[in-house]
Amino acid sequence: MSGRLQSVREVLAGESREHTLSENADTSRRLILAAIVVGNVIGAAVVVVLLGLILPLPPEARREHSFGGIGGAATVAAAGYVVVALAVGSVVGLRLARPVIDFYRAGRPATETDRRAVLRLPLVLLELQGVLWGVAVLVFGSAALTTSALYGFEVAITTALGGIPTACLAYQSVQRLLRGGISAVLVDAPPRTREVPGVRPRGLFAWALGVVPLGGVLALAGFSTVTDMTRGELARAAAVLCGVAIAVGLLAVMAFARSVADPLQRLRDAFEQVEAGDLDVQVPVFDATEVGYAAAGFNRMAAGLRERERLRDLFGRQVGEDVARQALEQGVTLGGEERRAAALFVDVIGSTGFATDRPPGEVVEALNRFFDAVVAATQEHGGLVNKFIGDAALCVFGAPLTQDDPAGAALAAARDMRARLRGGELDAGIGVAVGTVVAGNVGNAERYEYTVIGDPVNQAARITELAKQREGRVLASGDALAAAGGEEAARWTAVGDVTLRGRDKPTDLVAPVAEQHGDPTVPPAPTR
Repeated sequence: MSGRLQSVREVLAGESREHTLSENADTSRRLILAAIVVGNVIGAAVVVVLLGLILPLPPEARREHSFGGIGGAATVAAAGYVVVALAVGSVVGLRLARPVIDFYRAGRPATETDRRAVLRLPLVLLELQGVLWGVAVLVFGSAALTTSALYGFEVAITTALGGIPTACLAYQSVQRLLRGGISAVLVDAPPRTREVPGVRPRGLFAWALGVVPLGGVLALAGFSTVTDMTRGELARAAAVLCGVAIAVGLLAVMAFARSVADPLQRLRDAFEQVEAGDLDVQVPVFDATEVGYAAAGFNRMAAGLRERERLRDLFGRQVGEDVARQALEQGVTLGGEERRAAALFVDVIGSTGFATDRPPGEVVEALNRFFDAVVAATQEHGGLVNKFIGDAALCVFGAPLTQDDPAGAALAAARDMRARLRGGELDAGIGVAVGTVVAGNVGNAERYEYTVIGDPVNQAARITELAKQREGRVLASGDALAAAGGEEAARWTAVGDVTLRGRDKPTDLVAPVAEQHGDPTVPPAPTR
């Protein structure tokens, strides 16, 4: 029992997952049948009550029949037609709904045929109800003509007044029961408003439902001129018809308002989620009206934002988050600018032998773990890993974002990096230099990269070769120490000077205080 109730709740809630539609196919079928049968039974009962107890009757009808003028041949015709109409409506209605139920049971993506079947089913059932109630108007009206023309007209009008709201409310009920199916067929295809009535026709439709019973008041005014009804009878009939008009109109407007407000509420909630940074939100598309089009548009927008965020993430991983953010905010132009920056170069020791002794996959995994430590240390101190060069990496501090103390940040990152790499499977030398660089986008309009060019980069690479010879593995230029802030500078000390390759003058070298080991002028050990 609880399973059936859960199934009913899922259908009413508009669950559109394929397995849910498949599991609830029989429930949907029964609810659609109930909407058809119950609605028409209530409509027929309303007509009988109006004719039998509320509306005034012509004198000849009162004399001939005891209950609302319904008796004899008219009673047989009316009762027989109601039974036949319910049977025909149920059988034909289920046959019309079969393609939709088959689609539910199949649990597969919707085809164009499925799409048309689901979207048009409420209209098709409305047309069926219209035909059945239209025939009822003719049958009941013709049966009443045996009493008098006036009575036949009254019966026909009353039947029409009962049938129109009943058929329309059945349409709205089926529309709601199909929300899950509608969402399923529209999930991969945008709604086209020409397939079903839009918001404006549906609003007019709801208004018309409330107006139709007022036609009975007009008919009542006409009947009062040709019958001997009393003021009390007239007042009672008018009050009942106005009450019916209010009730039907309220139900119609509430159904219409809910059909618009519910998806708009979901849309508003989804926008709030996106505003909060959740781009995985998706709004179910419950109809093919303008509201459904807005929901589908939101889903396309969210998908575009997810794709943009994915590309931005990939872009940031390729060039660095700071470079990516600057490119997105300011655009990309070829060229560069002079910046005061620090360069940190890190290079693996003995990588050739390491790669020779191990499978390629193991080598790549080891390098990835090595670069994890490099990236973490660089980002921890506000730097940018500008590029990976085989088993080496160039890290920059002070470009593209300005730093108050790029030299101090680079020196701190070098110490941090060494601590992270110590004891690992790959050892490396780390060198730091500071000075003026040219930083910018180099390449052409089709393919370019952000890079840093200048003497500090070359100097850091040369110092790295010397650092590989030291037990501490970390060296920096004296200029870097001079430019660093006092707190970081206190952690470094001079270890001598050396004339770097390609230079005429010696370069002062410094190392972390706790790692003053070795002599920078010692001949280099084999590194590759």
